Amino acid sequence: MKADLHVHTIASDGILTPFEIVEWAYKKNIKAIGITDHDTIEGISTAIESAKQYNIIIVPGIEISCIFGNEEIHILGYFIDYESKEIIEKTKVLRESRLFRGEKIVKKLNALGLKLSIADIHEIAGKGVIGRPHIARAMIKKNYVSSIEEAFEKYIGRSKPAFVERYRLSIEEGVNLIHSAGGAAIIAHPGLIENQKAIEEAIRLNIDGIEAIHSKHSIEEVVKYSDIAHKDKLIITGGSDFHDKFIDSIPVLGDYYVDFNQVKLLYDRAQYYKGGENKIE
Repeated sequence: MKADLHVHTIASDGILTPFEIVEWAYKKNIKAIGITDHDTIEGISTAIESAKQYNIIIVPGIEISCIFGNEEIHILGYFIDYESKEIIEKTKVLRESRLFRGEKIVKKLNALGLKLSIADIHEIAGKGVIGRPHIARAMIKKNYVSSIEEAFEKYIGRSKPAFVERYRLSIEEGVNLIHSAGGAAIIAHPGLIENQKAIEEAIRLNIDGIEAIHSKHSIEEVVKYSDIAHKDKLIITGGSDFHDKFIDSIPVLGDYYVDFNQVKLLYDRAQYYKGGENKIE
């Protein structure tokens, strides 16, 4: 049974609703889906409710943006208590920092001669947490760029003229937040990390697993990070990191996955942090 443990919805920078994600999971015979929106838990409850009619397991999760040196590092949290006071309060701070950063980016783009407003960004993001992909999509809509990649390369990527730094947690703060919410903490897409010492740091800080399987990992990277997981007794996870990519009108959701047994391992680890002993079937 397949489990895609890295999926984004319109609650952050994905383009499908939680219900649409569940529908596609059913069509593609995916047993479990990890809802891991950036710095928000807003899509989880809707996904759980939607999944009931399809007998699909929703893994309540989050992808927290952290910082290591000058590089953004993402930490995934699985089976978190998304109603915990601490995670609600912290994600509120993170959402507000994203909005503030978005407003500053728009001002920089205006100074560069690009006529965008924060209202244009909200039109794209809806009620979701504002991210740079939303700004990029607004730029595409205004014909300033032809792709999200071009927007990042020319304007809003790190060191580019409209880039703005924002508040992020340290890796330690991210891991501790997930653990305090009763979740298992996983380092996301390690193959995309430039400073690989961040992985060593995460392991030192009691990370629970590593996302060895990812849509942007090569076969060699899958083997490399799986070996690290075995050596350090970490849980191997994986997923499509689906945001908006379709092939022949079908989302890549579930095209990269792990066996359902990994979901059970995550659940058991999360139960340890919650102080419980329940099992998932």
